[in-house]
Amino acid sequence: MTVVIAIEPPRQAEVMRLLELSDAYAASLYPAESNHMVDVATLEKPVVSFFVARREGTVLGCGALVAAEDGTGEIKRMFVAEAARGLKLGKQLIEAILERAGELSLSVVRLETGIHQPQAIGLYRAYGFTEIGPFADYRSDPLSIFMEKRLS
Repeated sequence: MTVVIAIEPPRQAEVMRLLELSDAYAASLYPAESNHMVDVATLEKPVVSFFVARREGTVLGCGALVAAEDGTGEIKRMFVAEAARGLKLGKQLIEAILERAGELSLSVVRLETGIHQPQAIGLYRAYGFTEIGPFADYRSDPLSIFMEKRLS
């Protein structure tokens, strides 16, 4: 059963349900002020590449790359459905996002994740992301980890 990852519009029923699961998961781990989710309208902007992972048509995961005017990008809304964890979808999504960042000639890809998500942190580290301080509009938060990967 092959997983297909492609850029798709986020406003689809199955994707919206996945984003709701993502919101609920984050809310179970962190207070509202430490959740930095972007809404669907933001994900629909032209500067966003929104990736959907499907197996046999079923949505199993997603992730977005938001390109900024300064030549950097940010990963947002990375999430894999609980039933699909262990299928290495996170790796496949990161690879697709980094490939897209290269196509867009971005110099750096950054992200914010939470301290209670060791699997995500490990995945990002495995792909060469290193910890940095807050960036863009983020403020220091003891529940957040900020990371970046410089691209060649």
